[in-house]
Amino acid sequence: MESTLKEMRGGESVLDLSPKATVGGGVEDVYGEDCATEEQLVTPWAYSVASGYSLLRDPHHNKGLAFTEKERDSHYLLGLLPPAVVTQQLQEKKLMDNLRKYQVPLQKYMAMMELQERNERLFYKLLIDNVEELLPIVYTPTVGEACQKYGSIFRRPQGLYISLKEKGKVLDVLKNWPERSIQVIVVTDGERILGLGDLGCQGMGIPVGKLSLYTALGGVRPSACLPVTIDVGTNNEQLLKDEFYIGLRQRRATGQEYADLLHEFMSAVKQNYGEKVLIQFEDFANHNAFTLLAKYGTTHLVFNDDIQGTASVVLAGVVAALKLIGGTLADHKFLFLGAGEAGTGIAELIALEMSKQTKIPVEETRKKIWLVDSKGLIVNSRKESLQHFKKPWAHDHEPVKDLLGAVKAIKPTVLIGSSGVGRTFTKEIIETLASFNEKPLIMALSNPTSQSECTAEEAYTWSQGHAIFASGSPFDPFEYNGKVFVPGQANNAYIFPGFGLGLVISGAIRVHDDMLLAASEALAKQVSDENYNKGLIYPPFSNIRKISANIAANVAAKAYELGVATHLPRPANLVKYAESCMYSPVYRSYR
Repeated sequence: MESTLKEMRGGESVLDLSPKATVGGGVEDVYGEDCATEEQLVTPWAYSVASGYSLLRDPHHNKGLAFTEKERDSHYLLGLLPPAVVTQQLQEKKLMDNLRKYQVPLQKYMAMMELQERNERLFYKLLIDNVEELLPIVYTPTVGEACQKYGSIFRRPQGLYISLKEKGKVLDVLKNWPERSIQVIVVTDGERILGLGDLGCQGMGIPVGKLSLYTALGGVRPSACLPVTIDVGTNNEQLLKDEFYIGLRQRRATGQEYADLLHEFMSAVKQNYGEKVLIQFEDFANHNAFTLLAKYGTTHLVFNDDIQGTASVVLAGVVAALKLIGGTLADHKFLFLGAGEAGTGIAELIALEMSKQTKIPVEETRKKIWLVDSKGLIVNSRKESLQHFKKPWAHDHEPVKDLLGAVKAIKPTVLIGSSGVGRTFTKEIIETLASFNEKPLIMALSNPTSQSECTAEEAYTWSQGHAIFASGSPFDPFEYNGKVFVPGQANNAYIFPGFGLGLVISGAIRVHDDMLLAASEALAKQVSDENYNKGLIYPPFSNIRKISANIAANVAAKAYELGVATHLPRPANLVKYAESCMYSPVYRSYR
């Protein structure tokens, strides 16, 4: 991945620490929230000490009926609440009972967003304690529908909207955000939301959802997270005609106008928040995603979840699956459907790990990996017409027009889908794959569920129960011939929260491919024998905070090893340090 990006940036590496970028700024825990234990008293700071009616309207400090009688008296809440005093556990029980009564996932999503706007700690308590049940609600697949209908369900802003109208004033826009100590920014331009295409300004649901997972799964403070949508217009005619659309009503800006606004944003972020703020690019179209990562990888702490996060989580699944399918990484042959940012990113990281294990140059290990795009198998005879990020994957082979032909010709042991097109792994394709593999590994990664290349039921049935299956969106367990198969979920939420936490706790100033490999290795090690017995190649999400702490420790260790960490001295036990830095949603007692 880094080798491809180095070519795009003229040979410059992220480890060169470009003189164009200086270390400075950074983020501190201004109010001592991280340093205090749960038992210590804290002051509910807003712009002033929140009290009375304003305290009940402040989501950061509101506890609803959980305010004690002493707190009600000292903070002018007497009479503003019913007399009952309840625990946070009882509040959680009541809200989960209410949520489970909703039949429509979008209703659950809206209820969760309303809770986040009303009582932040209770929102995260629910999400952390019920992560397997609520993850599909606050993120994929439900967030996709929420983005499509964002204009209709929009209530109050949850992040910053930076449009072409704000060109020249982006720094002022950033200063309008009430929080000053920002550690993680997730930014999108809404051009390629999941597998749903251009949703323009309504893509804001993605940064909001991602950052709620940074907190719930990775323990980054909510006040340190900033969702941003860059609105340069939309080419979605349906949205442009929608009277409830909340974004700019114009066709997408491209070229220099687009680049100038993004550059102003990147410069303003560093000026306002310092060198160590993580900027995560999310759901940018292929042509912009690679360009932005190459351009800013040497001057900013940047991470693209679609390219790097997806690659890391898939590599972890493949490494874990070796215990089930046998052999080493280099013993297997990989075939991808989809050669966009996700597909090429995954392929490159697999090639890098293979190179690391075998000491063979990455140019050679790439030859074990084949990609199919909309025009067929990527081969040398097509090289001149290929986009730059596809060229490393053009190998010597006669042209093959479709995926079925490629499966027959290449005979892969691992089939990976990142095409964004549903039901493309047909019965004939899976039967053909199973005919020459005892245990084929099938990964249908496209989101949401409707865009998945095949369902779990199809993979297990058509392979006669031999396939090891994982998908991007969740599928229920499936029984075949008396055996219950539990599909794995190759969800980026395994990687990016822990990865981001590792960058934050080490004070890293650059992201390097070796950090992604470190994250993959840490995740693969979390899969237990009990998980393997069920056919799982990913650990259960119920242990996600422990998983994230281990990933964070591995990533931080690699940052120190590479010399890009600035938090010195290095903590002796990075796992314990990561756990100690994690945000707790338990209510605090107020003075």
